[in-house]
Amino acid sequence: MNRKLNLALWIGAGILAVVFLVASSTKLFVPKEKQVGMFGAASRWVEDFNPRALKAIGALEFLAAVGLIVPAVLGIAPVLVPLAATGAVLLFTGAVIMRLRRGERATLIGDLVYLAMAAFVAWGRFGPGSFTRRPVRERADRAPAP
Repeated sequence: MNRKLNLALWIGAGILAVVFLVASSTKLFVPKEKQVGMFGAASRWVEDFNPRALKAIGALEFLAAVGLIVPAVLGIAPVLVPLAATGAVLLFTGAVIMRLRRGERATLIGDLVYLAMAAFVAWGRFGPGSFTRRPVRERADRAPAP
């Protein structure tokens, strides 16, 4: 695997994991009333959701943060990394749709950047930067002799 691609995928997954950890902790532990004004216009969307929905979104974000890093670091079920990145793509797609419906164009850019980053990690970990793909040399060494 290309070292630069692998490094870029790790950096992207790490940034997304930090973003998800911060966002999930806010949604899981801060009351809805305090979340509404916490980040100014960027957090007004909270008004449209009930507290249980916010907790569910927070739980999904926490699972995404864990899924982007832990399976690869521990070497246990590393296929969960691209699946978590795909889940992140779905979360940010929902965020973009919600922002467009609310007319929050100024705060849309951040969500689009994170959406692109999640798509990059999903593409990379499913494709050329997969943890489950064996190097070509290793496959050639195990091929039966004619």
